[in-house]
Amino acid sequence: MTKAIWNDEVIADSDDTVVLEGNVYFPRASLREDVLVESDTHTVCPWKGKASYYTLKTDGHTTPDAVWYYPSPKPDAAAVRDRVAFWKDVRVEA
Repeated sequence: MTKAIWNDEVIADSDDTVVLEGNVYFPRASLREDVLVESDTHTVCPWKGKASYYTLKTDGHTTPDAVWYYPSPKPDAAAVRDRVAFWKDVRVEA
């Protein structure tokens, strides 16, 4: 089981992950809703498409834009549809 850990809490876990460009993408459904805040941040990857972000927030801890996802990935990146990845102070452990 692969886990995403933030603030010493497991915020996502799944045995159905996809690794793309060194990033582990978890099924969106595996991510805890109670730690998410929508972000207005967007970036663009030439081959994956437009990325959207979530900020993580709980118990006085906030990490802006620590979770990203591709709402409508381009065809070559279809494997990350309905999946999220993490960075900043989120640890991913297998």
